[in-house]
Amino acid sequence: MNILITGGAGFIGSHVVRLFVNKYPEYQIVNLDVLTYAGNLENLRDIENKPNYHFERVDITDYDGVLGVMRKYDIDGVIHLAAESHVDRSIKDPMAFARTNVMGTLTMLNAAKTYWDSKLESNKAQAIGLGTEKYPGKRFYHISTDEVYGALEMGGGFFTEQTKYQPHSPYSASKASSDHFVRAFHDTYELPTIVTNCSNNYGPYQFPEKLIPLFINNIRHGKPLPVYGKGENVRDWLYVEDHARAIDLIFHKGKIADTYNIGGFNEWRNIDLIKVIIKTVDKLLGNPEGHSEHLITYVTDRAGHDLRYAIDSTKLKNELGWEPSLQFEEGIEKTVRWYLDNQEWMDRITSGEYEKYYESMYANR
Repeated sequence: MNILITGGAGFIGSHVVRLFVNKYPEYQIVNLDVLTYAGNLENLRDIENKPNYHFERVDITDYDGVLGVMRKYDIDGVIHLAAESHVDRSIKDPMAFARTNVMGTLTMLNAAKTYWDSKLESNKAQAIGLGTEKYPGKRFYHISTDEVYGALEMGGGFFTEQTKYQPHSPYSASKASSDHFVRAFHDTYELPTIVTNCSNNYGPYQFPEKLIPLFINNIRHGKPLPVYGKGENVRDWLYVEDHARAIDLIFHKGKIADTYNIGGFNEWRNIDLIKVIIKTVDKLLGNPEGHSEHLITYVTDRAGHDLRYAIDSTKLKNELGWEPSLQFEEGIEKTVRWYLDNQEWMDRITSGEYEKYYESMYANR
């Protein structure tokens, strides 16, 4: 198979690319990424010279560019991860989120349909059971977020695949819209689509504007730890490598036109999570317990800040056998240790130095 993974230089995308390149040497894996601020090819230095890995710097809103990549590599499957994903940024610039998340997804769908329509006579990859009768051997897998479901009350159940959409931020509204387009392309054109909605991811290579790497870095430098409101908002946390395993499983075994929720069964109040991070970082740095708690700084709450997210992954477990592999305390220590052991990676991002790596690669193209 030839698989196109969008956003493969980002946090989750780089883990998915690495997994597929290493696990499936018989596949050709194409990483399509425009390399915005959150895209970092240094995330993939360990596999960039593998013979089954290819990189294409293309914007997902560039229809001709995307279609050209599909033709060049004879793409059989798309795993669509590319997205703007930071809620604070969406509040400041909602148009950018509509462009990338809505129009970018629509562009990807259109390009896949156009290319696969031209290949309808081919049954390539049908042997592994992908696709539909109209598009044998083909699959378009769209990765979304639990935020499309809105918010839950404290102790008030979980998001399931049947939960009504009720997005509250420009980010979640843009992702909800993209989900609807994906499903519409199946219903209208029989495109073989799948949608998954995941909870908050954490782990290595996450861009340090997100809570966990930001706080690890701030503790390391003795900087304030900004906590929205009273820190009572609850999130479900999923280790990124477990998410990548789920994506692999669903891509190969999931049902066409179906939806799967991917969660960690791992809810934490923000303030409790922050205290775990502080305790773990201080321990690994050799500081006394509680040494960095004075860095906690309460700030004005985010506009439209949802109180609680919690994913029910029972369907995925029952149908495909997936479940998280790590307990949170184990996962957070593994994550903190990675960032502390890779301080150069973090410093190159916070200084902007990382962008020079790929700019030099493409300066003469």
